Amino acid sequence: MELRQLGESDLHVSALSLGTMTFGEQNSEADAYAQLDYAVSRGVNFIDAAEMYPVPPRAETQGRTESHIGSWLKHQRRDKLIVATKIAGPSRGFAWIRNSPRIDRQNLEAAIHDSLKRLQTDYIDLYQIHWPDRYVPMFGASSYDASQEHNTVPITEQLQALADLVKTGKVRHIGLSNETPWGVSEFVKCAEKMGLPKIITVQNAYHLMNRSFETGLAEVCHHAKVGLLAYSPLAFGHLTGKYLADPQAKGRITLFPGFGQRYAKPNVPVASAEYVRIAREAGLSPATMALAFARTRWFTGSVLLGATNLDQLKENLDSAEVMLSAEVLEKIESVHKVFPNPAP
Repeated sequence: MELRQLGESDLHVSALSLGTMTFGEQNSEADAYAQLDYAVSRGVNFIDAAEMYPVPPRAETQGRTESHIGSWLKHQRRDKLIVATKIAGPSRGFAWIRNSPRIDRQNLEAAIHDSLKRLQTDYIDLYQIHWPDRYVPMFGASSYDASQEHNTVPITEQLQALADLVKTGKVRHIGLSNETPWGVSEFVKCAEKMGLPKIITVQNAYHLMNRSFETGLAEVCHHAKVGLLAYSPLAFGHLTGKYLADPQAKGRITLFPGFGQRYAKPNVPVASAEYVRIAREAGLSPATMALAFARTRWFTGSVLLGATNLDQLKENLDSAEVMLSAEVLEKIESVHKVFPNPAP
């Protein structure tokens, strides 16, 4: 498994990493152990979680993902693994997480305390803001509406509180998630101006049907030396082709109606059908092609895999050495020109 440096940090993570938002909902604790053991046996050293997981978020299950990881992690060589988690932000309506918390000092200190306890570790290698404290269009919304701006914790205050977590040794590095070019730029600029820790990553959706990262964010992250952690590389299963064969196939889209609103767009079925066709004509599984595409972009630090069983995880990890031919890449670009970003 290829290892890649995240930003300018000392973290070198596997090109494919394990996302865990199914742990505690679609996957039991035993399932979680099996996935973690198998992923590590295949060279994965990076595990990504969040305090709000599992998804879909519910008060009854919140924190269960970190707890499952923690009961496994305490039996591992901690220094051989890179563990990431995230603090939940405001505006999502999750009142059961500190009453829909702001990203301020009080909430950061409470969140890191609880995450460390659930994960049964003394430190987090990469601590991320799950989504911005301020208003930004997210999860299927694609247009910025200035009228929705609201009171927010200044980025300098967020960074100062995160810096103190780094000073105490509870956090090694910091990152963002679901961010915009302006947000990444401001975090980098404020850190440089005030001598505070710099973000090393941004975790955003990136896949064949959502390549919006390639415009503004790719340029910003290149100059700022910030790596992309690409989530949803299979577009919630749409890029595997399973929903083309059976619209009611078992998966997050059908198990949790309304959860995949960003994929309920008119061009998603036709675009996914084209990508599935290209993969099969090339003798690849659709999932393998989609994962190889995300992994081999020049700006990708690591691709986060999400699986609900070991067969899926094995197929996903088998893509680690696959390189797409120039012909396949040309065909992918042809589809992208006709159906650009149908699921932003």
